[in-house]
Amino acid sequence: MDRVKVEARARDYVGREGDREFRVEVEALLAAEDWKELEDRFYRDLEFGTGGLRGVIGGGYNRMNTLVVSRATQGLCDYLKKALPGKSLSACIAYDSRRCSDSFSWVAARVFAANGVKAYIFSALRPTPELSFAIRLLKADTGIVVTASHNPPKYNGYKAYWGDGSQVTPPHDVGIIRMVGAVSAVKTTSREEALAKGMIVIIDKVVDEPYVAMVKSKLLRPALIKEMASQAKIVYTPLHGTGALHLERVMKDLGLSVVTVPEQRVPDGAFPTVSFPNPEEAAALKLALELGARLKADVVMANDPDADRLGIAVPGSTGDFVLITGNQLGSLHLDYILLTRRELGLMPKKPATVKTIVTTDLQARIAEKYGVACFECLTGFKWIADLMRRFESDGRGLEFVYGTEESYGHLIENEVRDKDGISAAALTAEMTLYWRSRGKSLLERLEELYVEHGYHEEKSINKYFEGPSGMDVMNGIMEGYRTNQPISLGGISVARIRDVQTGLEWPAGKPEASAKIDLPESDVIQWYLEDGTKVTVRPSGTEPKIKFYILLRSDSGGRAAGLPAARQASAVKAAAITVDIMEVIGADSRKAGGVEGAKASGS
Repeated sequence: MDRVKVEARARDYVGREGDREFRVEVEALLAAEDWKELEDRFYRDLEFGTGGLRGVIGGGYNRMNTLVVSRATQGLCDYLKKALPGKSLSACIAYDSRRCSDSFSWVAARVFAANGVKAYIFSALRPTPELSFAIRLLKADTGIVVTASHNPPKYNGYKAYWGDGSQVTPPHDVGIIRMVGAVSAVKTTSREEALAKGMIVIIDKVVDEPYVAMVKSKLLRPALIKEMASQAKIVYTPLHGTGALHLERVMKDLGLSVVTVPEQRVPDGAFPTVSFPNPEEAAALKLALELGARLKADVVMANDPDADRLGIAVPGSTGDFVLITGNQLGSLHLDYILLTRRELGLMPKKPATVKTIVTTDLQARIAEKYGVACFECLTGFKWIADLMRRFESDGRGLEFVYGTEESYGHLIENEVRDKDGISAAALTAEMTLYWRSRGKSLLERLEELYVEHGYHEEKSINKYFEGPSGMDVMNGIMEGYRTNQPISLGGISVARIRDVQTGLEWPAGKPEASAKIDLPESDVIQWYLEDGTKVTVRPSGTEPKIKFYILLRSDSGGRAAGLPAARQASAVKAAAITVDIMEVIGADSRKAGGVEGAKASGS
């Protein structure tokens, strides 16, 4: 974008932004003639995507600030009135510990109120799953949560929900995006006036108590917990976020001993003890693992700042803590839930479990063992919620029992339609006690699953592309794959190709034999290799990065002694596939200043 256009957009923003802090930021950049920084802030509008907004906090149309939040909320109000004409409308609002989360939430509440949409808001930070629960409990028409999940401190975000408590899906997502893009003026009112008129309502205990009661009610073996609670020691960290409020309460009510990492217990959007607050990363759990080792804890648990994700670590055979991946924990959860439901006679007539297309296939094998249908959906928990909605309305009689995705998201209840790190933590505590009562650890049970179903390993590769050219580079990578599909990856022949964007899959080399797939359109390509390995590539919908997922399975021969060889075979295949991927994206990364990262795990 040329300098004249950048300056014009910057001065337009200054004239519209009501928040002095953000306005002064841009004024200072104009005075300093910092055109590089100004271009990054104004070369585009921060995109309201299918999940909402996410971006760096700061002044500018390509940043998270009060003006961008108010325009997004105005567009959401405009869409609600069009989609639900004549209805008395309401919205629920929650926020996490990030910088500006509270002010962004109140800005949104004031816009809702000015547009005649009653805003139910918490007086302080609350977990994302409680926002989903509140929408359903209060029968609201929409909801938002201000959070950037596990991203670094400079980020914040805004996620939009529909009246069923799930993040918006078609056709509402596209409709809201269009309305947000068409906003020319924003209606707002004062906090005091809206509260006096009952258009903003504080909902703390109205929702807190039912939510906590619901979480406790979903446990499957309350008698076991009561009997063995005193034998378990849990170390926990909310990573400076929202989780401690409810997790400590739930665990205490259950009689479980929880020690929270003191340095990370108080909410703090600067996240001073971690580089970024992601429970997937060992570095973020360093303090919790150290405390767990000192106290000889049975399990270490961590939520991300908005407490919708759960990561855990457990003692290994040598006493050191071993991180359990999202795929592994999801597999353990599913196995425990299904065996318990069968044993206690709690299995529905037509049980159904859901995983995403990039989540381990170990879960499909576990479900098959118990005679349970396993459904796949696109990446993102809104698609799990979409299937839950279909189960309730399509007449097949399917009943949801569990949903999970590889990025540490788990759901065990119907009352929430998003991942829930609080209820997942409570279930994990119960599961730990159950296997202890059987003389096993979680790691030992995981090994048994590998022996029975084969060793499953996953590796992910993330490549970041910052700046104005980043999106073009990612689009170029995807177009390059579509133009010239690989015939092999890591020396293993590609057997089948699925392009979710076109809605087709076909045998390698035979596009004329393509068949339709039952998935919504999305910019995703999957390659099924002849040895059963699956490789997926997709650009992130919330961050400037492209993501690769490698799902491997190696046969253990049905013996524990065969697991070391299976692990080695998977590692060799993963390394070879990674080389092929990096050859494709390496040059593009250098052109765009990309930053790469790779992570491997077994599940």
